[in-house]
Amino acid sequence: MQAVVIAAGQGTRMGPLTDGLSKPMLPIGGQPIVEHVLDEVAPYVEEFVVVVGYEASQITEHFGDEHHGVPIEYVTQDEQLGTAHAIQQAQPHIDEAFLALNGDVYLTPELVADLAAAEITAMAVKPVEDPRSYGVVDIDDSQITSIVEKPDDPPTNLANLGLYRFTPEIFKYIDETERSERGEYEITDSLQHALDDGQPVTAVEYDGPWLDIGRPWELLEATEHILADLQRDIRGDVEPNATITGPVVVEEGARVRNGAYIEGPVIVQAGADVGPNAYVRGSTVIGPDVRVGNAVEVKNSIIMADTAVSHLSYVGDSVLGRDVNFGAGTKVANLRHDDQPVQVQVKGEMVDTGRRKFGVVVGHNTKTGINTSLNAGVTLGTDTRTLLGEAVEHDKNRS
Repeated sequence: MQAVVIAAGQGTRMGPLTDGLSKPMLPIGGQPIVEHVLDEVAPYVEEFVVVVGYEASQITEHFGDEHHGVPIEYVTQDEQLGTAHAIQQAQPHIDEAFLALNGDVYLTPELVADLAAAEITAMAVKPVEDPRSYGVVDIDDSQITSIVEKPDDPPTNLANLGLYRFTPEIFKYIDETERSERGEYEITDSLQHALDDGQPVTAVEYDGPWLDIGRPWELLEATEHILADLQRDIRGDVEPNATITGPVVVEEGARVRNGAYIEGPVIVQAGADVGPNAYVRGSTVIGPDVRVGNAVEVKNSIIMADTAVSHLSYVGDSVLGRDVNFGAGTKVANLRHDDQPVQVQVKGEMVDTGRRKFGVVVGHNTKTGINTSLNAGVTLGTDTRTLLGEAVEHDKNRS
């Protein structure tokens, strides 16, 4: 069996985090999202065909020509025209049954195993509370009878998870697929052509954890899932008066200084330097070559490579991009006083995160002045600067 992994998009809903960075290369649990996907799929396939596009070299250089011994072929989707179009780019390399899935999802080994075990064309589906935001399938004795995209009146509560098992025959139906109203070639339309032609499509029902990682706070949610199974592994330099408790990974080349208190689940990646007298806790990943300094608290956050939070600062429930520098005394608010879920602006619209606690999203190469205060739900764009003592209550971009 082969696998087509779609990793071509920019991911504009991720805001500044994908400025110059491929969305599938954003980190969850200390590794790129797409690496997590390949890890889970590798035991079931003999070849990957990875569809790349935006910032393709970041993916090709990271993985090279194989992953866990499974060879990788790369194909390019020059223009992002939908899932069916992306899969079509892989056609010259496909000669047997294959899995097709996005490279920006959190999924479990159980889900992949169930899908790989299907003997005919299959789609993974999951019961959801509000199916109106998904492609919804109607089934008869595990066989899909129809697929409806984001219906106002869903026929069932079974949502399409965007994970498929195909044979090469699917390319016939992709060739018959026309652009949808949003200007894309939808793989669900291709599957509907197959159904109309009398081809059986099995629903692989799944009720475990799965997440389409499209917005910044979903990076935190995926990381929380992954770190729930974290095993303690201390290989870096931990000074004698530092405290490490619970499931904590300190990678080789990382340093934890005296007085630091790290309460797992936490990963401190290679080259990172934590302390003295820092407090790190709660599903946090301190990325490569990050500096977390004196009297800094970091809670339930992702701090990406080469960022510095050096003095007297608080970072809670936040995602900080690469090469960020927080000036001394920068504080992040992560809770609304009315206890309502925090909202974040995504592509010009305010979106409910569904999280009672959420801090900020900080774009790459942004710097804050000392004693900056950042309100819950604020996004700082790439290359943004704040003034000393500035209170940032709304999104701010480079001026």
